[in-house]
Amino acid sequence: MWWWSAVRLAVAGAAVVVLLYGADRVVEVTTRRLPARVGTVPRVLRGCRRPILAVAGCGLLLAAMPWVRAPGGIGHLLVLATIGSCGWLGARAAALVLDGAVRLAVRRRDAAWAGRARTQVGLLSRIVQAAIALLALAAMLMTFPAVRVVGTSLLASAGLVGVVAGIAAQSALSNLFAGIQMAFGDLARIGDVVVVGGEWGTVEEITLTAVVIATWDQRRIVMPMSYFAGRPFENWSRRSDRITGTALLHLDHSTPVGLLRAEFEDYLAKNPRWDGEGSALQVVDTTPSTLVVRALATAANASDAFELRCDLREHLVGFLREHHPHALPRVAVAAAPGERTGTGTDAEAGAGTGPGSDAEAGTGQGADAEASGQR
Repeated sequence: MWWWSAVRLAVAGAAVVVLLYGADRVVEVTTRRLPARVGTVPRVLRGCRRPILAVAGCGLLLAAMPWVRAPGGIGHLLVLATIGSCGWLGARAAALVLDGAVRLAVRRRDAAWAGRARTQVGLLSRIVQAAIALLALAAMLMTFPAVRVVGTSLLASAGLVGVVAGIAAQSALSNLFAGIQMAFGDLARIGDVVVVGGEWGTVEEITLTAVVIATWDQRRIVMPMSYFAGRPFENWSRRSDRITGTALLHLDHSTPVGLLRAEFEDYLAKNPRWDGEGSALQVVDTTPSTLVVRALATAANASDAFELRCDLREHLVGFLREHHPHALPRVAVAAAPGERTGTGTDAEAGAGTGPGSDAEAGTGQGADAEASGQR
């Protein structure tokens, strides 16, 4: 009778729950008592605990189906749940194993190698998880007789299906292959400082189809993977994080460049952001009104280089303002309304009409007023 099958199913379910709970507690206590040198095993077991319990529960219920004598639909549901649980367990175990390999490798290598390993393993983990999910879905669908017939016919025409699928998924496949090329070609890694499309930022995440870049102002730029495979971009930390910072100053032609260079070197030697590798202060250009002075200094990374540039610019301008104010650029302004102005030649010849030239030549309005006063 159906109600007797329901009672047996409830009893079997309760027994499985109690059994799995006891096994889970035993495993938890055992893993806590393991020595520290085998810390990877407890981490993998704890990470896979839920999928393991799901697989064990579904398997025990399937084994109890002959005793329960439940309708066939319940057995089919248990089969689907078992396949899904196995796929979940496989994907989770693959992710944990690859993550453990990265942790082990990072302890023995430098930061650049660690970033490359994280990028490659992260991409491999996503590919493996996607493949396991597709296999589990295919296995679940193949349990239906109608789908099995369709699957057989599709396999018979696999060439045509592959061509159609390739055309339909051309963009996704190009991003996938570009991601593999980027990860294993060492073009960019997680944590690299890059400039893409005029935006400066740090590679935060690399997925199967896109790269997420975190900018300095807390924005996130999501770029398709194919962009990096087909267009040039700047990678400031591919081989080394060291970079040169540049600060430009526009100064007057009377600037004492020698004194400014000495002050630059003294200040740089005291700045903790300078790594001591290289520095220079040079006049790189001139304009009709200014000198263009470039201050160069190396730093350990892009962040320190930016801060060092700001420090240098602020300190050198402050030094000139306090000790050599004439070195700062001056902007000529027009004469006040109502004043008569002459050309530079007239002023030098004493024949101008401005107040300064009149005073010097004694022929302007000031001299006329003075003569009138004397009279």
